[in-house]
Amino acid sequence: MSNALKTLIDSGTKLWLDSIDPDLVVQAKADGATGATSNPIIVEALLKSGRFDTPLREWMDRGLSDSEVAWQMTDQLVRSAQDVFSDIWEQTNGNDGYVSFELDPLIESEGLGLDFEQRVATYLDLGQRWSDGHKNRMIKVPATPAGLAALEPLAAAGIPLNVTLIFSARQYEAAREAIWRGAQSRGDLAAFKSVYSIFVSRVDVYADQHCPGLTIAQGLVGIVNSQRIWASNQEYWSTKACPLAQEIVFASTGTKKPEDVAWKYVQALAGSDIQTNPPLTNRLTAESGVTFTRQIDCWPSPAVLAEIDQHVDPAHMEATLLREGLAKFAQPQLDLLTLIAQIRSRLS
Repeated sequence: MSNALKTLIDSGTKLWLDSIDPDLVVQAKADGATGATSNPIIVEALLKSGRFDTPLREWMDRGLSDSEVAWQMTDQLVRSAQDVFSDIWEQTNGNDGYVSFELDPLIESEGLGLDFEQRVATYLDLGQRWSDGHKNRMIKVPATPAGLAALEPLAAAGIPLNVTLIFSARQYEAAREAIWRGAQSRGDLAAFKSVYSIFVSRVDVYADQHCPGLTIAQGLVGIVNSQRIWASNQEYWSTKACPLAQEIVFASTGTKKPEDVAWKYVQALAGSDIQTNPPLTNRLTAESGVTFTRQIDCWPSPAVLAEIDQHVDPAHMEATLLREGLAKFAQPQLDLLTLIAQIRSRLS
């Protein structure tokens, strides 16, 4: 482990890898990572490499459809990562060592033609199906209206949850309230675990495009938004008798501007909860030589906060980024299915 990553972890941050590449997972754990996350973008990139043609051929020979092959492959990759981190799950009594499994992003697509109730029912069905028998697998549910509606029964069923695509305090608050209602109905909170993935850099992209009035606060909106939700999370769960930590995951931590150092968000949010970083961000952070210290509760000036409150419309930001976020996952899922059809043709 590099000295830079060691100081980041020593500051109080847990590292989760934003990949389920088997080789990268093993390396990331050696570098101090304690969990991982998945999404269709990652799976598509892995299958393009040709490294997984053998299991793909086996599933195809058994008559599985392209969609069934996609989910079998995702399940296998997540299982492999779970095996790597299972000892951490054991050592922490279920407080860490998780791998997140993203439910089908096409649930929210107009092309599938599901109404609200059908979307909720599908989240429930798939959440229970893909979590069954997995001690250190988290089910990833987006903070859409249907996703939020599914959280209470999923939590009541004892499923560890990672609520993703959170861009606003409203989404976060709706998610935590639903999950807490579900958790309370279980009676026993010993294994209750939830995390809330706040997307950071995409908020700054939004601010660049939609908030021209920002001056001193430009480039800080994503960080402040994350800090505020983190502080709210700390306050909320401090009053609940939960044996395990209910945590914020700082996601979308890769920088989007070439002038920003790769560890901009890593450094600004150091000191608490979980960062799920892309492999490149982790590597550049490891090579940075920076000594990371706790910054999560170091707030910018009141003038910066006031400017953000004046020029950023949280409702518009949430609607815009949620729409874009759903598209960013739905299209790769469609691309993944197309890729599998092409691989099927090639292997046959």
